[in-house]
Amino acid sequence: MRNIKIDDFTDYSYISNLETSANKENFAFVLSKANLKDNCYEKNIYLGNLEQKNIIKLTNSGKDMNLKWLNKNELIFISQRNKDEKEEKSTHLYKININGGEAEKFITIDQNISSYKILQENKIIFTSINDNYKDNLSKDQLEEEKDYEVFEEIPFWSNGNGYVSKKRNTLNLYDIETKKIKNISGKEKNISHYDIKNEKIVFISNEYEHKMPLNEEIYIYDLKTEESKKLKLNEKLSIAYVYFIDENTLIFSGSNMKKYGINENMKFYSYDLRNDQLKCITPELDQSMWNSVGTDCRLGSTNGPRVKDKKLYFVSTVGYYSNIFSVDLNGDVKQITDIKGTVDGFDILENDFIYYGLKSDLSLQSIYTYNQNIKLTNFNDWVLKELKLSHPEKVELNKENIKIDGWILKPVDFDENKKYPSILDIHGGPKTVYSDIFYNEMQYWVNQGYVVFFCNPRGSDGKGNEFSDIRGKFGTIDYEDIMDFTDTIIKKYDFIDQNRIGVTGGSYGGFMTNWIIGNTNRFKAAASQRSISNWISKSMTTDIGYYFVQDQQDANPWSDIMKLWNQSPLKYANKAKTPTLFIQSDEDYRCYMAEAIQMFTALKVNETDSKLVLFHGENHELSRSGKPKHRIRRLKEITDWMNKYLI
Repeated sequence: MRNIKIDDFTDYSYISNLETSANKENFAFVLSKANLKDNCYEKNIYLGNLEQKNIIKLTNSGKDMNLKWLNKNELIFISQRNKDEKEEKSTHLYKININGGEAEKFITIDQNISSYKILQENKIIFTSINDNYKDNLSKDQLEEEKDYEVFEEIPFWSNGNGYVSKKRNTLNLYDIETKKIKNISGKEKNISHYDIKNEKIVFISNEYEHKMPLNEEIYIYDLKTEESKKLKLNEKLSIAYVYFIDENTLIFSGSNMKKYGINENMKFYSYDLRNDQLKCITPELDQSMWNSVGTDCRLGSTNGPRVKDKKLYFVSTVGYYSNIFSVDLNGDVKQITDIKGTVDGFDILENDFIYYGLKSDLSLQSIYTYNQNIKLTNFNDWVLKELKLSHPEKVELNKENIKIDGWILKPVDFDENKKYPSILDIHGGPKTVYSDIFYNEMQYWVNQGYVVFFCNPRGSDGKGNEFSDIRGKFGTIDYEDIMDFTDTIIKKYDFIDQNRIGVTGGSYGGFMTNWIIGNTNRFKAAASQRSISNWISKSMTTDIGYYFVQDQQDANPWSDIMKLWNQSPLKYANKAKTPTLFIQSDEDYRCYMAEAIQMFTALKVNETDSKLVLFHGENHELSRSGKPKHRIRRLKEITDWMNKYLI
């Protein structure tokens, strides 16, 4: 076996977009792999047969994604297979027969599609971006406007989506035979999710001017009458998704955010369309409704919950694993799978579940059946066979009637007689979790001779609202948990050199790294990534700042500016003596580069060694889905910085 190289992740295979055929005999998925030469990710469609349990590559263009089953023998997917297609403001759907033959152009829709579903074999429902500013301009006006951006509302930009002022994700109907497009949501509504049942479409939207609200509305569109109806929700709810349980009943997840703010765990609601009766069916439910387990070994989108036999099946993170759960109209929630790892995406078979994810044996993404316990893919098997890996060892910290879950990774080729440098890694969120699954950057560091340790402090997901609620407490109880965990690790493992400990983290982990260097000098090096340094500036610059800061810090610049300043790492930067590297992307609108720049400047003013590496054309997802060469450079910069001060 050999050591992990810094570019090994470019040979990993990333699974997404898993879909089974209507007859449940076949399944298809998108497989992504890095192309280091072209500095991109190639995406192709693969086909599997559940009876024969074989996998074949169906497409080869490297640009194929967003697949759907048109019927039991044909798939459609979005692709850009030539230069002209890339330059057009159009979406090209291709079709391929799974029994043989090449993919062929199916239809071209003269809009940039963000999502789509097949309504019938001759109709498609899709969402696309409507620009309520530029779409109304003439060609001459557009030419004039190319050098300008006009902002009239907030958010005016969005991480991963660029400038979004006056732009709305609208819902449309496309007739394949007539090639006509009909907008069915209106151009002012922003559509976040939709579902179809026979002649009805349900969709979630918000409509606003000047400032986007945090609550959504639900509409029903009748294809026969071509009319929309807004449902009577009776209270303001933040809504994640909505589905038809049957012809007359909806089920959706929502939160009124009254007790725990925007991060409050959602409840399930039913809505009877016959009498407009809304009911919260899980009033006592207190668990997340998504996969919040972090890793840098995923790429691509998942397809969300599924409905079968009047039950909704969804993924939830409990503890530090994510699994499939079900809920019925009586509010009965049941855990379906018991995976020691993560369910990243799934579909429902006749009497089984097919899913893909990562497991705690350090295997990377594979596709499995649950009840039959069959592993259907082996793309990433080489990782366990060829690479030296360190298996996480569980470390628990018990304090104040709570338990902090954490882990330690020993260096590969561990020698108990040696003293080792170590890196504390802090997750983002803060409402996410670390687990004992494969994390590439950590495995690379243990192959470089480091100990790596990490934990889920208060603020993390998986243990209910009370545990995750740190509003107004950032840098207090969470900081204490992380420092107490560090003390526990040092006390328990005497092979750690206390004088050679580094710290890093991104997003919330970047905030905490900035906070740490201004409040303790125990760490000898730090790498702060996509961070927060000043709650005042963040509240007025980032895509979520105007509501996130108010909610999470319980203050804004007018109500209590000193509270924001007291909770800002920048306030304490003059005390920082820890050499610190800042990693930042110039298109990160979630934690904008002004945050890193302020902290970097403060350290330079106070003559503390610091360095800022700014990545052009990357956003908040640099470490997870950034261009392959950029991900290599990022990891090299962090590792070199730690080596400089810890080796």
